[in-house]
Amino acid sequence: MSFFAIQLLNGLSYATTLFLMAAGLTLIFGVTRIVNFAHGSFFMLGALFTAHWVTRWFPSWGDSAALYALAMLLGAGVAALAGALAERLLLRRMYGVPELYQLVATFGLTLALHDAMRWGFGPDEVFAPRFPGLKGALELGGEFFPVWQLVTIALGPLVWLGLHVLLARSRFGQRLRAAAQDRGMLAALGVNPAPLMLGAVVLGCALAGLAGALQLPREPANLQMDVNVIVETFVVVVTGGLGSIAGAFFAALLIGLIHSFGVSLFPQATLVLVFLTMAVVLAFRPLGLMGRPVATGPQEISQKFHIPPVKWSYLAIFIIAVSMLALGGTGSVYARSLAADGLILLIFGVSLQAMMALGGLVSFGHAAFFALGAYGAALAHTAWGVSLPLALASGCALALVVAAVFGAAVVRSGGVYLAMLSLALAQVVWAVATQWVPVTGGDNGVIGLVLVSDDTRPLFEVLLVFVAALSVWALRRLSGSSFGAALQAVRDAPLRAAASGLPVHGIKYRIFVESAVLAGLAGGLFAAHKGAVFPSAASVATSVDALLVVLLGGVHQLWGAVVGSALLTWVGAELGRGFAYWRGALGLFVMLIMVLAPSGLMGLFQRSGRARA
Repeated sequence: MSFFAIQLLNGLSYATTLFLMAAGLTLIFGVTRIVNFAHGSFFMLGALFTAHWVTRWFPSWGDSAALYALAMLLGAGVAALAGALAERLLLRRMYGVPELYQLVATFGLTLALHDAMRWGFGPDEVFAPRFPGLKGALELGGEFFPVWQLVTIALGPLVWLGLHVLLARSRFGQRLRAAAQDRGMLAALGVNPAPLMLGAVVLGCALAGLAGALQLPREPANLQMDVNVIVETFVVVVTGGLGSIAGAFFAALLIGLIHSFGVSLFPQATLVLVFLTMAVVLAFRPLGLMGRPVATGPQEISQKFHIPPVKWSYLAIFIIAVSMLALGGTGSVYARSLAADGLILLIFGVSLQAMMALGGLVSFGHAAFFALGAYGAALAHTAWGVSLPLALASGCALALVVAAVFGAAVVRSGGVYLAMLSLALAQVVWAVATQWVPVTGGDNGVIGLVLVSDDTRPLFEVLLVFVAALSVWALRRLSGSSFGAALQAVRDAPLRAAASGLPVHGIKYRIFVESAVLAGLAGGLFAAHKGAVFPSAASVATSVDALLVVLLGGVHQLWGAVVGSALLTWVGAELGRGFAYWRGALGLFVMLIMVLAPSGLMGLFQRSGRARA
């Protein structure tokens, strides 16, 4: 009995952290309609600032309960100040922009803030002292539970009550609710919504910083805290319902308890259980536990897919240049390997672009199918000794099976919910790859693949060039086909398309599955090229790479993935050589592109050409 009591208390304590994070994220989304992927960075900032304050800068504060509590509030204040700067410099320019661009821009902010904190606080973990006066533990049937975590359990309902009073009783809170419901009407009544949106961001980031500071007596502050917490925060927000603080509270309780009992009873399936819970909730309540339909701003449906005039010389130059580089005519071994990376990234990007640009389906977890293709090819080779063609077919088949099952639920969602469901699938694949050690090798991966030998390497590079060119050509044919027209009709006007007799869900399902198979092929080629597969193939960073490829070049541009993959491969390779903070520089570049050219570099060049004409 004591075991269940301890796990119940652990779950409630963790739920407080999740609720503080989810409440801040929900508040920001409710008022600004921005899905802030950088919310975990403010959590990490609050933890790191407080930890350094009480351990390195003013160690005497760690011996006083009042000063320690003040240091935690200072950590929340610094996070709030950083949130105000982010709102002024970035988020304000993303209002009214489709949520996909917001996600990518705030991911760039995550990269920039991560390297900024690495530069300011150093790369090492910081172990803060326990909170003075609350260092003991409560005994329950032979088990011990920290007193500090009992305090955090009480904070969750208190914060919820405080937010309720603020939003329901204060003039500022009433205006915040009005801005969340109809910002245009509020502006028409003479109330400037800009300070309200700034206030929502500041308050949301302060809650995230406070959540990070409250974690210190439980765990050390480190530079991995942002990504670790943001994924489950999104799960809570989506499960509770976008824009609902009450929904975030109950979802945090649910996810916190499942996480706590899962760690103890099913340690290898904890993450799977968390995302499975979200999937079950969304299957019965597509808007979450207490979510309501909200206007999330313009959707990515208003632009026409741009196909430049057919100029075979451009295509010939592209194929010849890449072929020469891949075959070593002008490049070293390093250059050939870099070219192969770029071509595989191009194929991966085209798979996502077809789904996004034509079907309007936003995926934030497309790495799931990339990893399935990679592991399918690798395991088929190691288990059965198959050659490259059969290994690639095995990877595509595995991606096809999972997409066929998962796609039936995904295509009924849309917007942020669809993005989070796809992210959930990617995290489940990552968890399986990490924890199913007898099959996948865990963190050690599947290594020693000889799908491509030194003798067959030139032929493999020719295959990469051919598949990459074929992918771009297939995207062009798809955009001009009857199926492509049906896709764009479903994307632009789903109700009208359904009234016209088009099978809306069937059309979405088909493009989703086809996109997954092409991503699986890219993953199989990646496994053959690298000779190894690791769980990072299913990570959030891999999904973001595909998004960056598409958005940097231009999601509605035929050559967008070509330009994006070449740019991302070159920038990553050049910045990563001797520059420790290249991820932060890449994040700044991503934010700049999302602000100045949301239609991508190809769209920017197209507008410049029209202006000159």
